[in-house]
Amino acid sequence: MTIRLEPGSPAPDFTLADQDGRDVSLSSLRGRRVILFFYPEAMTPGCTTEACDFRDSLAPLQAAGYTVLGVSRDDQEKLRRFRERDGLTYDLLSDPDHAVHEAYGVWGEKTNYGKTVMGVIRSTFVIDPEGRVEHALYNVRATGHVRRIRSLVGLAA
Repeated sequence: MTIRLEPGSPAPDFTLADQDGRDVSLSSLRGRRVILFFYPEAMTPGCTTEACDFRDSLAPLQAAGYTVLGVSRDDQEKLRRFRERDGLTYDLLSDPDHAVHEAYGVWGEKTNYGKTVMGVIRSTFVIDPEGRVEHALYNVRATGHVRRIRSLVGLAA
């Protein structure tokens, strides 16, 4: 059974490489608010929709003190191409062995076209400046999801 994080629980720390090979650690962002979203695969339609929605909402999120990070199992080269192709202006992190996915409870059984498979459960976490989970949203839809996040953090959609 996959564990699920709850509001108030400590966000699991991690260090992952971004699209340019630089290490990004959650602990290095202490004192800042973080929106961490996990998506199945770069450059697919749903993931592109979600990533571009975050891009389009980045200015108000950053103005409110949030750092946005996307996480997938894609390699750094694919993440770099995704970022460039769609003009994404935040970092994308590579978790090829899905260890961080597992720590956040976003790797598990899901239904895909009527079949049960193991994979990424599209999910987003809002993490407070002390490194605690404020919101844990599992199994979200790509479309309209960022509007919901903005509402949860008190920003007009």
